[in-house]
This record gives sequence, C-alpha cells and structure tokens, in this order.
Amino acid sequence: MYIKLLQSLISTPSFSREEQQTAALIENFLLEKKIPFSRSGNNIWAQNKYFKKDLPTVLLNSHHDTVKPVQGWTRDPFSPEIVDGKLFGLGSNDAGASLISLLATFLHFYNRKNLNCNFIWAATAEEEISGSNGIESILTQLPEINLGIVGEPTQMQPAVAEKGLMVIDAKAKGKAGHAARNEGINAIEIAMSDIEKIKNLVFDRPSEWLSANKLTVTQIKAGTQHNVVPDICEFVIDVRTNDRYTNKEVFEILQTNLTSELTARSFRLNASSISGSHPLVQRCIEMGLKCFGSPTLSDQALMPFPTLKIGPGDSARSHTADEFIFISEIEDAIEKYILLLEDLPKLL
Repeated sequence: MYIKLLQSLISTPSFSREEQQTAALIENFLLEKKIPFSRSGNNIWAQNKYFKKDLPTVLLNSHHDTVKPVQGWTRDPFSPEIVDGKLFGLGSNDAGASLISLLATFLHFYNRKNLNCNFIWAATAEEEISGSNGIESILTQLPEINLGIVGEPTQMQPAVAEKGLMVIDAKAKGKAGHAARNEGINAIEIAMSDIEKIKNLVFDRPSEWLSANKLTVTQIKAGTQHNVVPDICEFVIDVRTNDRYTNKEVFEILQTNLTSELTARSFRLNASSISGSHPLVQRCIEMGLKCFGSPTLSDQALMPFPTLKIGPGDSARSHTADEFIFISEIEDAIEKYILLLEDLPKLL
C-alpha cells in the first residue's frame, strides 16, 4: 500500500513550487482511508482521530517536492521500477521513503483512543528550496507542537544537530582608472584581500556535534574591459553555521573584519540542535542508534520547537543520478519509528 503510494509519487513530477499533482495524490490517499485532513497551498496535514487539546503534540513531517533530475540518469527518473529490492526514481530516497514511512507510523497510532500525546502527519512543499510556502507557511495553522520528527535520509540514525545556511552578497568598491597608468583603486584587489580574511577567520566556539563554521566564496564577478581598472567586484559567500553561532552573529563578525559591503539574503535558516538529555534522544540511545551532526539543511531550520532528523535512505544518494531506496529500508524505518514513539509522550 505505502510502496504503491511512493511509486505514484515518483511517477508524478513534483519540483519545488510545482507540487500540485503530488499533493492531489496524497489527498486521494487520505480520502480513501477516510482520514480528515487540511490543505494550504501544496501542504497537507492530518491529526490522529482522538486528538485532545490538553495533550502534547508530536509532528511527523517530511516533504514531497524534489529537485530536478541531474544529468547522468541511466533510467527514466519518473519510472518507479523495483530491481533486486531497490526502488529507483527521483525523490525515492529524498524524501519519499521518509514521507511514506512516517505516514505508516501515523496510521499505526491513528485509531488509538488512549494515546498519551497527539500526532500530526504533514506532507509539505518547497523543502528543497527552503521556500516560504512550505512548512513555515502552515506552522501558525497547526496546534502547539511540542516535538517534531523530520523525515530525511539519515540511514535511520538520529541527527541531533544540523548546520544552518546563510548566503551573503559582497561588493568590494574601488575607483575606476586606466590600466596603463598608475591610477584608480582596483576593486578586485580589495575583494582578494577580503577573501583571504574569510579563509583565515577563526571561530572559537566549538560544537559538540557539528564541525566549525564553514565559509566558502562560490561566485565572483568584476570588470568591464581589459584596459579599465574595475571599480566594483562582487562575490558570493556560502556560510554554513554550527549550533554555537546564529547566522546574524557570523554576519556581524564578517562586517567587522571585511572592507566589502555585505548583504545577507536571509538570516532565517539557522543551525538547529536538540538536547542530548531530551527523552527522544535518550530513547534513540536505548535503541542502539548512533547520534550525529548533519552538515545538510532541512526544514528543521524553520521549526521553533525541539526536532530530530531521522529517516530511511542515505543522504549520499540524494540529488544523484539513479537515485534509489531499498524496500527493506522502508520496512525497517516503519518499525523503528513506531518503537521510537511508543509511549515516548509519557516523558514529554
């Protein structure tokens, strides 16, 4: 049943901002199961049958949008074939497997009358672009959430922290002049000096789970013609922050140290982490799971409550040609999700 749903999702293109058709598939699945749901844009969510306002609420969330297929596929990315226990197709690993595994987990608890917590399952949009019309757009429409499970491919190991993301546009300003004469102020040289400073910046707050802040200059542009000293040099800094710094703090450090004019595209995608003493983390440890810090960004960054990222599949397969998920990984994930959440709410 769930594998067939995943195959239907794979066969239906659902690039970020274009998830209408997969949203309709999810709607139809819930209608067939006679499960009431809500929809806002291309985000769909449902709550357990005996939802009680006075109980804590756990959000089970994953996304149904995908990136566009890269070159190099040797099979149709929209043909969900199962070969030797592998289900191939775009979005199979990231994050269709997590989506349906969490759905199966939600349905396992759906009809229980005496739960110690509420469950909400949410299939959301625009995760791959951290879009404003994804999970962020529905948080105010949901009841208060006490805990979130974010389904992403982690080999069913718990990511207790993940790095944040900030993109900065930098502009070095000089003065135009003729290249043949000793005049002008070369903006490229100013940019080069700033880029060297970026390479040598030291951040002295170590994270338990995540590596140091990583700043990478990924684009640069300057000059109009060969004989003119450029007065402007623009470059882009990709910033990956750990959970000991906010994006704004790192931005302010850069502003203090660099000459170039800096503009952050957004501060909203901060690093996130959950306390090692949290009952959910402790349950993971009891189950023999290995906690780790994730270098990749997810919707976790947009959730203002404790979250844990965990799901079937391997992050290394995401966004690659011939993406796949093992059927056995889905089966194992459903078992582990249920075990992880069974009676956990008593401790929340």
